[in-house]
Amino acid sequence: VQLQASGGGLVEAGESLTLSCTGSALRLDDYAVLWFRQVPGKEREGVSCISDSGGSTYYIDSVKGRFTVSRDNAKNKVYLQMNSLKRVDTAVYYCTTWSYCSKHGMEMALAADDFDSWGQGTLVTVSS
Repeated sequence: VQLQASGGGLVEAGESLTLSCTGSALRLDDYAVLWFRQVPGKEREGVSCISDSGGSTYYIDSVKGRFTVSRDNAKNKVYLQMNSLKRVDTAVYYCTTWSYCSKHGMEMALAADDFDSWGQGTLVTVSS
């Protein structure tokens, strides 16, 4: 496992959390970083991604305007700032790397099915 997502927790609806993705033995600045989430019993869903330079980002419609992805390559970290959280955002959040950031890139990362390399994820629970 080369990536670890952290920063999850229990919050009330409307509150914020910032997740971090850290590369343990991997330089993240060589890759786009993708964020996914999964509710138990449901398929993993792409949420957002950021290109290697940080110049390009992508968000699914349900989080646009509420989530912001950013990166600090000097710290080898990528962040997912989540504001105005809703109960439907409750899930385990994962990060992974890919060669490019786009909706298609996230679809390809899911199709690769290399979930063992994604780490355990971090649980975000939003209560109403």
